Amino acid sequence: MAIYSTRKVAEAAAKTYTEPKKKKKKGSEMKNPKKQLQQLNPNWTQLRQKLQSSKPSTENPKSILGKRKERSNAEPDELQPNSLIPTSSDFRYLTHQILDSLADVLAMDCEMVGVSPLGNKSALGRVTLVNKWGNVIYDEHVRPVDRVVDFRTDISGIRPRDLRRAKDFRVVQKKVAELIKGRILVGHALRNDLKALLLSHPKTDIRDTSEYQPFLKEGRSRALRHLADEFLGVTIQNGEHCPIEDARAAMVLYQKNKKVWERSIKDFIRLKQKQKKRKSRKKPREREGAAYPTSEAL
Repeated sequence: MAIYSTRKVAEAAAKTYTEPKKKKKKGSEMKNPKKQLQQLNPNWTQLRQKLQSSKPSTENPKSILGKRKERSNAEPDELQPNSLIPTSSDFRYLTHQILDSLADVLAMDCEMVGVSPLGNKSALGRVTLVNKWGNVIYDEHVRPVDRVVDFRTDISGIRPRDLRRAKDFRVVQKKVAELIKGRILVGHALRNDLKALLLSHPKTDIRDTSEYQPFLKEGRSRALRHLADEFLGVTIQNGEHCPIEDARAAMVLYQKNKKVWERSIKDFIRLKQKQKKRKSRKKPREREGAAYPTSEAL
C-alpha cells in the first residue's frame, strides 16, 4: 500500500514538473546584425530592401550535363554584411576588422560650419566614411583652425557641444587620406568635401552623383535628396542633414548604376589614352625664322 501511494505521488509530480527557463546570455540580442541595423537607421534598411528586390537572381544556371556551374570569383553580396562594423569610437580597437571591410569602394560626406567674421566662409565640421555595405568606417567631428562663428545647426546638425571633444583638423585629414588612398570614392559634390579637407583624389577614382550624366537634369546637377527620392524612393535631409545617411544614399545610387557607370569610366580612360598616343606620334613642326615679325617685314 505504501509502494502504491509513492508511485502515485511520483506520477503526479512528473505531470506538474516544468523545466526551468534558460536565462538569455547578455549580448545575445546583438548577434543579429539585421535587427541592429534596422534599429540604427530605418532609412538604410529601406534602401537595402529596395536594392535587394531589384537585384537579379544570383543562382548559378545548370549546365547541359545537369551539373551546377560554380563561380570561383563570385562577388559577395554587397548588402548583406556578416556583422556591423563599429563606429569611430571603437576604431582603435578593431582596426583589423575595419580594414577587412573597407573593400575597394568608400562613400564620403562632410558637414560644414561657418568661420570668418561674417561666418560666410565654410570649414569642415564633420566627416563620415561608409563602406559598400553602408557600415560606418569613420565618423568624426572636426575642430576647425579658425574660430567658428556659425554652426549652421539647421543644416549641418552640428552643435557647440559636438566640437568640444572634436579632433584636430590635421589628425582627421591624415586619417581620411589614409582611408581613401587607392580606393574608389563615392559622394555628392565631392569637390566641396575634398576642398574642405585640403585633399585631392584621382579623377578616375571619383564617382560623384552630382556629375553623373544620367542624374543630371537639363545639364545641371541636382540635390542629393531629389536623387534619393526619384531613384531610390526614400526621403532624406528632412531637416538637419545626417552625413551617415547622405553617404549611404550616395553609395546605393552608385551601386544601382555601377555596371554602366564603370563602363563609361573605362571608355573615358581608353579615349584619353588614344588621344595621348596620337599626340605623341605627331612631330612638332619646326618653326622657321623668328617667332615674331621683324621690323623689316613690317
